[in-house]
Amino acid sequence: MQSPTIVNPSQLDPVNPAIEKYIRSLVGRTDHPVLTEMEAVAAKNNFPIVGRLVGVFLETLAKTIDAKRIFEFGSGYGYSAYWFAKAAGADGKVICTDGDPQNKEKAEQYLKSADLLERIDFRTGIAQEIFGQTEGVFDICYNDADKGDYPEIWRMAKDRIRPGGLYVADNVLWHGRVAVEHYVDIVPGWTEAILEHNKLIFNDPEFDAFINPTRDGVVVARRKAQ
Repeated sequence: MQSPTIVNPSQLDPVNPAIEKYIRSLVGRTDHPVLTEMEAVAAKNNFPIVGRLVGVFLETLAKTIDAKRIFEFGSGYGYSAYWFAKAAGADGKVICTDGDPQNKEKAEQYLKSADLLERIDFRTGIAQEIFGQTEGVFDICYNDADKGDYPEIWRMAKDRIRPGGLYVADNVLWHGRVAVEHYVDIVPGWTEAILEHNKLIFNDPEFDAFINPTRDGVVVARRKAQ
């Protein structure tokens, strides 16, 4: 029997790189120099960050709903928090989580340089446990944790988003793996978890949802007003 063809997921760019380059040229904005430094560190160390286009998208989303209380499941060294903190304003708060104390230290250094640290509450540990220990509802819950945890995080977060608030998750196209029959996964089970996560969101009657295919796919789900 002939072996199934394994599709190289890198062949499935959600958006043609030339289009992304064009959109990037339109952004044409000046941000704090620390942002360029964070991007350089990511490139040098192959550290996954959302990148400039998704960052601007996150900031725009947060400003659109006047988000003041944001929870991040997985913050790395603060790249996405930079965009959320800018949008939240001086009276806003972004609760960041990461399991690596060194990432917390780096994030606080970067965000202090950008005059955003006052808007950040960075906690070290497992994001789901920290979320469970944190009271109240949020304007935005942002998920960029381990992909195998995506369904669990959605189930935890969705009931603690205010009406009109947003659930946002990165990597929901998973380098094209969600769209092909045969793929090679980075970690066994992660693609299946993302597929389940996406289906749960789009099947939830309490949310309106859409996937922005920029970079690796960002799902935005808005909790309907009561």
